[in-house]
Amino acid sequence: QVQLVESGGGLVQAGGSLRLCCAASGRTFSSRPMGWFRQAPGKEREFVAAISRSGGSTYYADSVKDRFTISRDNANNTVALQMNSLKSEDTGVYYCAAGREWVRVTTNINAYDYWGQGTQVTISS
Repeated sequence: QVQLVESGGGLVQAGGSLRLCCAASGRTFSSRPMGWFRQAPGKEREFVAAISRSGGSTYYADSVKDRFTISRDNANNTVALQMNSLKSEDTGVYYCAAGREWVRVTTNINAYDYWGQGTQVTISS
């Protein structure tokens, strides 16, 4: 069982930055790929970024590439999402997710078994 708690959301002007953090409980953090997803009002939840178990591989949605950076600290069971040059279309609830143990990192939302409660990110234009 993995419990995930996100923090760091808030209201920021377009062009600004936010850093989201996700703290994970349990002993299996380092054996799981981790991802960030988001859901805008009236839209389906979508992939944002993912990172492999070791942190050596990262993947990004085209819409956030070169603006967002995902990272992880296996010693402290945390994963972060640094978001720069924020746009109004980045507004939504951001969710941290943990994938299945020992599998390759993936952008497939169905491959993530554990989810945080979400943190609201609002970008004002």
